Amino acid sequence: MGGLFSPQAWAMVWAYRATFLHGLGNTVQLAAVGLVLALALGMCFGLLSTSGKKPLTALARVYVEFVQNTPLLLQMCFLYYLLAFSGNSLGILPTGMIALGVYHGAYLSEVIRAGIQAIPRGQSEAAQAQGFGYLGRMYYVILPQSVKIILPPMVNQVVNLIKNTSCLYIVGGADLISVTYNFVTGVNTGGAYAPAYIVSGLLFFVVCFPLSTLASVWETALKKRDARTTAARVK
Repeated sequence: MGGLFSPQAWAMVWAYRATFLHGLGNTVQLAAVGLVLALALGMCFGLLSTSGKKPLTALARVYVEFVQNTPLLLQMCFLYYLLAFSGNSLGILPTGMIALGVYHGAYLSEVIRAGIQAIPRGQSEAAQAQGFGYLGRMYYVILPQSVKIILPPMVNQVVNLIKNTSCLYIVGGADLISVTYNFVTGVNTGGAYAPAYIVSGLLFFVVCFPLSTLASVWETALKKRDARTTAARVK
């Protein structure tokens, strides 16, 4: 059909634009549900890792170390084929959502742990002296202060999660990368490799770049505010 500068190839991609938008929609859906699960797991294991109780801390470390030190592709394949061969297949998209949530939950738990530990211990001790239990201290005192520390790296993890939806391709998913691959290898659409992958990359860029920029701007603003606060205290 032709390469990058082929009008026919670009015309074919345009004619099937709904296919690419459908893949993008599935990618956004995967990312959204995966993010909700990742946030839930990240909060849960982040709190466990800062609980001060060794069994709970050990449980959190096992989860984090195992997930972070094995590839997402392997975890996704394992989960998909485990469910398929056990007769309990959830389908490709739900399996991808679970795999993404579990994987990025480990990273978010470390972000939350770091944010909690960045708050001076005296804050927690003062709240404890007022009669707050562990969850009360976290909810009313520690987590509200750690939000400014947690949010920038959390946004970066959201960007990584969106990009990692492409791993669903390995089990024949319907995400943007899978749809693009099916398009360029299709009987009626095959051959428009360069235009198809350029369009796919641009769609990812349109979603991810604003988030990456937000995280960078947010982090810079927080650092400047902290610097101003420190300078005001010194004066």
